[in-house]
Amino acid sequence: MSEAPEFRYCPVCAHPLAWIWAQEDGGAKQRLRCTACGFTHWNNPTPVLAAVVECTDRGGQLLLARNAAWSGRLFALITGFMEAGESAEEGIGREVLEETGLTVESTALIGVYDFQRLNQVIMAYHVRAYGEIRLSPELAEYRLFTPEQVLCWPQGTGPALAHWLRQRGIEPRFMEWPQTR
Repeated sequence: MSEAPEFRYCPVCAHPLAWIWAQEDGGAKQRLRCTACGFTHWNNPTPVLAAVVECTDRGGQLLLARNAAWSGRLFALITGFMEAGESAEEGIGREVLEETGLTVESTALIGVYDFQRLNQVIMAYHVRAYGEIRLSPELAEYRLFTPEQVLCWPQGTGPALAHWLRQRGIEPRFMEWPQTR
């Protein structure tokens, strides 16, 4: 493995973790494992929830927001991590309320998307919501777009937005995206 592991020590016995091959159900697999007690760090993808927020009290415009931690002026879907003890639908309702102040009146699954660069699986929903927009400190600003105005991006939640647009007979337009090496 070329990247340094995020976890370096065993949470059970505090010995170092190392990349070790072992037989698993699907054959040999290299994972971070404890050199003393055999603990395995599975490094499973993190479930992320995303919402295409349609504001029913604003003529069906879509709300996209800019994360306060991002440089630049990219506006994206409302997202957040799923929490233990909640369904994905409950979680996306909670995230939309926490981050925008909007009350969710309905949710519909758009799809599930792989985002390997951040080791995430994204569950994207179309959310119809209403109310006064009050952004959490996580978000710097928002914009409202008609579905025809919105520009998609090629990674992360962008494919979910493009999928949602296609479901409505709108051919998505994509923004210029810097090429990474």
